[in-house]
Amino acid sequence: MAKQPQPISPLKNFFAGGFGGVCLVFVGHPLDTIKVRLQTQPKPQPGQAPLYSGTFDCFRKTLVGEGVRGLYRGMAAPIIGVTPMYAVCFFGFGLGKRLQQRKPDDVLTYPQLFAAGMLSGVFTTVIMAPGERIKCLLQIQAATGETKYSGSLDCAKQLYREAGIRGVYKGTVLTLMRDVPASGMYFMTYEWLKNILTPQGKSVSDLSVPRILFAGGLAGIFNWVVAIPPDVLKSRFQTAPEGKYPNGFRDVLRELIREEGVASLYKGFTAVMIRAFPANAACFLGFEVAMKFLNWVASGL
Repeated sequence: MAKQPQPISPLKNFFAGGFGGVCLVFVGHPLDTIKVRLQTQPKPQPGQAPLYSGTFDCFRKTLVGEGVRGLYRGMAAPIIGVTPMYAVCFFGFGLGKRLQQRKPDDVLTYPQLFAAGMLSGVFTTVIMAPGERIKCLLQIQAATGETKYSGSLDCAKQLYREAGIRGVYKGTVLTLMRDVPASGMYFMTYEWLKNILTPQGKSVSDLSVPRILFAGGLAGIFNWVVAIPPDVLKSRFQTAPEGKYPNGFRDVLRELIREEGVASLYKGFTAVMIRAFPANAACFLGFEVAMKFLNWVASGL
């Protein structure tokens, strides 16, 4: 295993992680919109065709009916949250590594890297859950023809007015169930790929752009293979009318399995996989570029 870099400072982590997150949202949000609409579309009545027959049908109908702006519905909420979220995410991963090191130059095993990644998932949920709730509601309202919320801020205000802070944080447990194991897989896969892609005698910090893109993109795919089932449950739960699922995700899971089968847990799979590689490749490339820039600035001070 190639030698790991030392944990970075929280300040550098904030800016580099935030920039990586902005890159991820900008590249990946259109397909995230498609994913949520596929996951939350109503079950068709007997003899009726579903609202969307698949990923490309949903993309076409969204583009024809709403234009390019329709693909970026609800992007304000994740954009506002990405800077602190990815700062906390990358900081949480660094902290998780540091807590497992007896000495600063200890090289961690892959299970230890997985555990460090899981800690980052816990850290980010506090910021992620409300943004996900608002994003999902805005993404589906255009598809249903309703205009209950005029934007992200209005959505947050209405949710708080209707149910207090619990309304804003609805789906937090499911967000944890999605992000904790998925984040562990995400960071472990990225570190593993960086190590095997590093030429003999070179440092991981010297990886070329194509190799960083490949490692980041594949890490995103592994992340979503783990995350899709709880993400489907989360999207359904967060967009359901108040009181529909009194027992939380267990009710959502029972309903999905009973009415649509186990395959329903992988709704939006195609959209997620198409999005995962470029979005996460952009995220890690943005992070690495920003980190190199910040290190260069710091070295000149």
